Amino acid sequence: MPARARVFMIAFLLVGAGREGAPTRLLSGHTKGVNSLAYSADGRFLASGSADTTVKLWDADTGAEVRTLRGHDEAVRCVAFSPDGSLLASGSYDALRLWDAASGKARDLGGNPRAVNGVAFSAVAKMLAAGCGDGTVKLWDVVTGRPLRVLRGHAPKVFAVAFSPDGKTLASGCGNDIEIWDPEAGEERREALRGHEDTVRSVQFSPDGRLLVSGSWDKTSKLWDLATGFEVRSFRGHSKAIETIALSPDGTSLASGSWDKSVKLWEVATGKEIRNFGGHTATVFGVAFSPDGKTLASGSWEGPVNLWEVAPPTDTTH
Repeated sequence: MPARARVFMIAFLLVGAGREGAPTRLLSGHTKGVNSLAYSADGRFLASGSADTTVKLWDADTGAEVRTLRGHDEAVRCVAFSPDGSLLASGSYDALRLWDAASGKARDLGGNPRAVNGVAFSAVAKMLAAGCGDGTVKLWDVVTGRPLRVLRGHAPKVFAVAFSPDGKTLASGCGNDIEIWDPEAGEERREALRGHEDTVRSVQFSPDGRLLVSGSWDKTSKLWDLATGFEVRSFRGHSKAIETIALSPDGTSLASGSWDKSVKLWEVATGKEIRNFGGHTATVFGVAFSPDGKTLASGSWEGPVNLWEVAPPTDTTH
């Protein structure tokens, strides 16, 4: 093996060998734990929502703090970028806020939403969904800020929401089940997905919209076939409850963060655990892949955001 190639390989093993590796970068600035993370679609920015009541925007390349968004009175529980990256939504027990990502100015949404646990934009940012502590999913028109409809029939709290890539289907995690909705009609598309034995905390569609992944306090993540409603496989290995999951942009890898203070990386096709990142000392509440799939961000109750290299360096000399 050429000397340059050996250097790349050694660097990859040191950084990406799982628990013995360290994050490639730490983003420090929050004074309390990080609850949620989201990358902009162009990969330029990373947003973090924190228990310190702020949202921070970071330069994804340099790690520099770009802006702090202030306006919440309670812990920020969820953040999400619009597909074009121009807007950022943040949810808290006190409010749902819609921010202009460039200026940092907040827009008001009608309906006075509170106890927001999860947020998601539909394709081309036509619609915004919020999973709320009153057992509903609320929908807004992003352009006008006008409330559209309320989806009812959930368990006491909705903790997670996600739109399919085409925006025509909405998934919501409530209790142990996952509801599948037609957001335009406000009706359920099919029977709920059932199989988790404890609260569903996170959901995400596959890039082609045919599959759904979910993470639960029952210590498992699950992969679902949306055409049949059947469970395809379970990902088992965490010793405590799972708080957060994220699919890689190509849909081949799944990241999960847990109360056991670890972030695990799984092969979706087989359910095999690939990596075990052990750099946290508290519950992991947020994970997010960069749009190119090369970096995984994770945030926990300890405060800093960890950035992990999840793809080996490429030797371009041959």
